[in-house]
Amino acid sequence: MHRERWGRLLQTLQVVRVSRRDQREDELLDVRVEAGETFTVTRNGRPVADIVPHGQPPRRRITLAEARELFALVKGEALIVSAITLGELAHRWSTSSRSPEGSPTWVAAGGATATMIATPIVRSVRRQESVVPIPQGHAVLGEGAPPVDRAAFGALSRPAVPRAERTAIGRSLRQATPRSALGEWTASPDRVDVLTHLARAHKGRVSELVRVRLERMAASPYGFLRGAAGINAADFATLPATGIQPVICGDAHLGNFGFYASPERDLVFDLNDFDEAHPGAWEWDLRRLVASTWVAGRCAGASEQDCEHAVYRCVRAYRRNLRRLAEEPLLARSYERIDADTMHRYVSGRSSREAVRQAADRARRRTSDRALPRFTTDQGGVRRIVTEPPLITRPAPAEYEALLAGLDQYVTTLPAHWARVVGGYHVVDIAHKVVGVGSVGLRAYLALCEGSTPGDVLFLQLKEARRSVVASFVHGDSAWHAHQGQRVVEYQQALQTVSDPLLGWTTVGERQFYVRQFRDMKGAIVLDGIDAAALADYAAVCGLMLAKGHARTSGASMIAGYCGHGDNLERALCAFARCYADQTEADHEVVRRSIG
Repeated sequence: MHRERWGRLLQTLQVVRVSRRDQREDELLDVRVEAGETFTVTRNGRPVADIVPHGQPPRRRITLAEARELFALVKGEALIVSAITLGELAHRWSTSSRSPEGSPTWVAAGGATATMIATPIVRSVRRQESVVPIPQGHAVLGEGAPPVDRAAFGALSRPAVPRAERTAIGRSLRQATPRSALGEWTASPDRVDVLTHLARAHKGRVSELVRVRLERMAASPYGFLRGAAGINAADFATLPATGIQPVICGDAHLGNFGFYASPERDLVFDLNDFDEAHPGAWEWDLRRLVASTWVAGRCAGASEQDCEHAVYRCVRAYRRNLRRLAEEPLLARSYERIDADTMHRYVSGRSSREAVRQAADRARRRTSDRALPRFTTDQGGVRRIVTEPPLITRPAPAEYEALLAGLDQYVTTLPAHWARVVGGYHVVDIAHKVVGVGSVGLRAYLALCEGSTPGDVLFLQLKEARRSVVASFVHGDSAWHAHQGQRVVEYQQALQTVSDPLLGWTTVGERQFYVRQFRDMKGAIVLDGIDAAALADYAAVCGLMLAKGHARTSGASMIAGYCGHGDNLERALCAFARCYADQTEADHEVVRRSIG
């Protein structure tokens, strides 16, 4: 019956309205479409879909409340979880049903700067980056699991599932996925060869920099692990999981936690890399974190017992903090944070405190004004970024102009106040700058901006954003996100308690970017040569912050119910981390030999 009702909805729902002005505009559009005209919907100036005639008389309109009600009836197929405005609908799409003629059924919508149009029956849509399927709720349970959060989450008109019930659901998931099963690691018989996997990941990257990326990965097993987020995701997708999917970092290794500046210029500690952030299995973040802990420990000369102790503390901190936060009000857990001053409460050893102090001191020195002497030179009274080929290079004139246009577009994605602030600067130079390990070969640019005086400087970084390595294992080949840079920004803001206020996104040519401040008091604990006590303390703090990130998005009560009060999770993931550290070292050796 639900499927029949869904079919009737598709036959009756044509355009959903959000305001009287939009209604008048869309009524004129209806007439012109039914008269035979074709229109293109644009989002931030880029075409996202074609709207063509239906060949049928105009259909009855229904309200958003009616649409939400009917969509929610279709369990497992399509769902609008917070359809309050069409701006929210712009990245919640449906590809799960088909029109009577068998052509795909799409929702086409404009974004913040476009006319807002939603039409679930579009007979001929040119599918582009901006047409993506609806995520089934914010915290999604896998196939066959109870449909928690699919309708209530994000809808103020509906009561949420009680916390005790959600905790019980998490506890019940142990039957299908015992906690001991998380300790298993055996490479799948059809596991893709490491070099083949890397070759696929290198498609579309700057070819001259692929060698640099491989060299950085070959430098050590930990260096390899830093660049192996895609390999890890493919491996973890073959392993047991509960099916609880909050927003995850997707690349939660030890090095992707660190210090950075809050908008109030406090130095805070949190996750700080979100290129791969996406809804996904919480276990995957925890697996990558514990594997990186064991591998980093070995690289630093720690014993296997020391590595196991560090992993145990990491998982224990995650489990306990998640349970604590699951009992907190939603707003309270959203304010949870650790700053440089309170960091000392979580580290006890002398070496740990010294490592934290040094990292905080380095971070406080990493600001735009202090970056001037290192990255720029004065050429006849004009500042220019110093080139260091192949790591820092100057773009061609046409590329430079495209980047300038992209930066202008970026300003429109900022909150109004910050757009005014950034708009007071102007770009004086742009250079391509290689960063990190996993990002090497992707386009990354450094823009030097000046305010009203030469001493008033702002460095902005544009980083190319591609589809998360997690995405294909969550929802296949179709994309959920209209703009990958916007995905990075929104999920960073979801996982971090406070974020860079200048986070935004843009498009340059066919490539999507996110934009942030460069060297804005960013700093991390140095893992090279870290002693066993400091490693254990640091891994525990990272476990705390990972739990905080997961608890901020959704699913905390279910994850806490699954993890329980005992140390079953700790023992399981210690076993996994040791086995996967062996796998990482073997994969690293393959790469090391391949480059001679």
